[in-house]
Amino acid sequence: MPRVSFAPPSLCLALPPLLDRLLPSLPPTVRDADVPPLFRERFIRSGYRPVGLSWRCYVLSLFQIHNETLNVWSHLLAAVCVVMRFLTFAVLQGGGFSVDVSSLPLVLYVLSAVTYLSCSAAAHLLQSHSEQAHYSLFFLDYVGVAVYQYGSALALCLYSSDTTWTQSMLGQVFLPAAALLAWLSCTACCCAKLRFRRPYPLHRKLCQVVPMGVAYLLDISPVAHRLLTCSWTSSSSFLHQVLLFLLSAFFFSCPIPERFSPGSFDIVGHGHQLFHILLSFCTLAQQEALFHDFLWRRPALVREFGEQHLLLACASFPCLTLCCAMTALVMRRRAQAQLMKEQR
Repeated sequence: MPRVSFAPPSLCLALPPLLDRLLPSLPPTVRDADVPPLFRERFIRSGYRPVGLSWRCYVLSLFQIHNETLNVWSHLLAAVCVVMRFLTFAVLQGGGFSVDVSSLPLVLYVLSAVTYLSCSAAAHLLQSHSEQAHYSLFFLDYVGVAVYQYGSALALCLYSSDTTWTQSMLGQVFLPAAALLAWLSCTACCCAKLRFRRPYPLHRKLCQVVPMGVAYLLDISPVAHRLLTCSWTSSSSFLHQVLLFLLSAFFFSCPIPERFSPGSFDIVGHGHQLFHILLSFCTLAQQEALFHDFLWRRPALVREFGEQHLLLACASFPCLTLCCAMTALVMRRRAQAQLMKEQR
């Protein structure tokens, strides 16, 4: 009679040590008093990752529970959703979708959304490595935000505006003004990050919120004009987008609910996490509305704007991206010099 062995296969015995070597256990999270002031958040008492670990540890902390986990995953998953939804949209169009002068602004919008979501996820995942990394990564985050602002403005101007708005004075200066405000938003956020130290004063938040708020009011003006003057079937999607953006702006500006119970929302539920989640849904809602408007406007887009104008508008996107990236590099060098001066 054959003998039955209940011992696990040798491969199973070898697997745990192999996983331990590939995914070593990470240091436990620490309290706010155990990290430098630069890495602390108001009313968040615990869940911080130790500063000064290897880059590998911070990459692997993607799978660890800490106070940045939801910030990272919310934007990481949103970036995947944006790409998958765009690919699905392109496939559903069959042979009707191709990257040409009329669809290029939509492609740039999707690229801008993935850029800001990816930069944000990277900043929150890796920023605890060092003070220099903290500044550099959040400067990159601000570049991503500015790129998304202009990518949205470009798509809304070309797909979501009506003829009356396009021919108005605002419509004529819209794209240059949107580019300037996007760059100012990036610059103001970088300067505020570099200039002010914790505990942050109120005007530090104003330096961040005011330029972005003005840029948003300008960027949304084609939609606002359209909603006030005519009824399009995509109106509900844009209204949802505006509501989600206003809610996300509120939680970005105010540390709620953690203000009322410090330490209770360290891992789940603090204001910046709610900001990330709401902004992710806002981006997805905006993308859906733009898909609808793209199908509505594409047949007449070249005739209305002209191929040369569309190409020039799309060419301004990489120019804006380059300007913001150069600004971030200058700020990074200033941060490096400032840190070296403080260490003397």
